[in-house]
Amino acid sequence: MLLLVPIAYVLGTFPSAILIARANGIDISTVGSGNPGASNVTRALGWRKGIWVYVLDAGKGALAAGLGLALDGRPMAYWCGAAAIVGHMFPVFRRFKGGKGVATGSGVLLIVQPILAPLAVGLWWLVSKVTGKAALGSVVAVSLVPIGIIVMDQPRWELFAVAGVCALIVVKHIGNIVRLIRREEHSLSKN
Repeated sequence: MLLLVPIAYVLGTFPSAILIARANGIDISTVGSGNPGASNVTRALGWRKGIWVYVLDAGKGALAAGLGLALDGRPMAYWCGAAAIVGHMFPVFRRFKGGKGVATGSGVLLIVQPILAPLAVGLWWLVSKVTGKAALGSVVAVSLVPIGIIVMDQPRWELFAVAGVCALIVVKHIGNIVRLIRREEHSLSKN
């Protein structure tokens, strides 16, 4: 069953943003923040294309975690989900230059914590809508997910698993956090 983890990693490398942007005549790595993710595609191509990227990225996270859950239980769901997130963030096929893991992580969360997932996505949407900054919505939502695990009285190992992945996603947002502090962060609206 350990073979599921590298399979989940490869699944996570599926380049949703790159493919959708390319289909619309754009190299997403040269536009906006250069990040191959749903927020940058939204800025470059509008909400409809950004939502497609989000759905595909969340889908690969959900599929990876779902396979782990179905074939070997909750611990493997977490391992596979984490592998898909790492695959999205550090894809071997693109010199380890990938997205930030928020959408893929939300798909994983939907499988392993189905009550918490819509709350986290809703919080992301609310903060992003009010501030116009997707990165702020991401950092706030991701930072509060481990607190949700505590409130829901989940097993300690699940808290550590979620906190580790959330910390990795926040670290991937360091550049955004610096730009937020300097008031230089890109707006979510289309250019």
